Amino acid sequence: PQAVANFLTLANKNFYTDVSCHRLTTAGIYVLQCGDPTGDGTGGPGYNWGPVENAPADDNYLEGYLAMARRGGDASSMGSQFFIVYKDSMIPSDAAGGYTVFGKITKGLSGLNKIVKAGTEDGSSDGKPAVETKLGAITLK
Repeated sequence: PQAVANFLTLANKNFYTDVSCHRLTTAGIYVLQCGDPTGDGTGGPGYNWGPVENAPADDNYLEGYLAMARRGGDASSMGSQFFIVYKDSMIPSDAAGGYTVFGKITKGLSGLNKIVKAGTEDGSSDGKPAVETKLGAITLK
């Protein structure tokens, strides 16, 4: 519930409009990370919260899941950054637990195909997407 309330509040304030998705992972873990207004992974809404809630006990994050990003080992470091799981992924828990799942994309996930196929700017399996990617309108149901 904290994650849902936080996301709804930020979305309703248009916090995410035109905010970039700054991180793409393409090996082992398949996510597109978004929600940082600075675009480099260091920004947020000006506050942090926690703890982790609703994380899969088996560390299996299914295609379409939306989950909160956080600093490793810090269950109270969530803010506005989240990731979209575009392919089933085993994402290991750390000392703080797993990652808070707060929703699921039910339509339009194929819209990420172009971004994923282009990979990262530097060709690595974890980096800035080669295709500029920004959030637009967010519709919540």
